[in-house]
Amino acid sequence: MLLDILLVVAVVVVVLFVVLFVVVSRRPGEFRIERSATFAAPPERVFKQVNDLHLWQAWSPWAKLDPNATETHEGAPAGTGAVMSWNGNKQVGAGRMTILESRPHELIRMKLEFFRPMRATNSTEFTFWPENGGTSVRWAMTGTNGFVGKAFCMMVDMDKLVGGDFEKGLAGIRAIVEAK
Repeated sequence: MLLDILLVVAVVVVVLFVVLFVVVSRRPGEFRIERSATFAAPPERVFKQVNDLHLWQAWSPWAKLDPNATETHEGAPAGTGAVMSWNGNKQVGAGRMTILESRPHELIRMKLEFFRPMRATNSTEFTFWPENGGTSVRWAMTGTNGFVGKAFCMMVDMDKLVGGDFEKGLAGIRAIVEAK
C-alpha cells in the first residue's frame, strides 16, 4: 500500500515537472521594456545626460541603491566607444555598458552586460526627438531570456520592475535638465 502511494506521488511529481518544463519552454524568449518622457529642455541638454556616462551617477536609479558601488570609465570620454563598468551590492550587481552608436540629439545605442547577480547581455536604446518646444525620449531595453529567465519572468513582472526603474531614471533626468 505504501509503495503504491509513493509510486503515485512520484508519477504526479514527474508529470508536474514535465508540464512546468513545457510551459516555461513555450514562453517567448525575447523581451522589450520601454518608457518615454517629454522634457521642457532642448535636445542637446537632454542628450548630454545620457551620452556622457560620467553624468549617469546624478540621475540613475541604481546609483541610489548602492552609494558605495564602484564605477570605472574607459574608452571615449562620451559617445561612441565610452564604457562604464560598475560593481556594487546585491541590488546593483556588477556589469558594463558600452555606447555602440551615438547620433547627436537623435539616438544612443548601448550594449549592456550584467555579470552578477545573473549573467545577461541586452541592448539598450535611447531615442530623442523634438516635441512641443522640448525633447521627448524613449528608453528601451531588449534581450533574450534563457530557460531560467523565462521561469523567473513567470513569477516577476520584469516590465513593471525594470520599467519602474526607467521611470525613476527619466524623472532624474527631468530634474536635472529642467532645473538649468
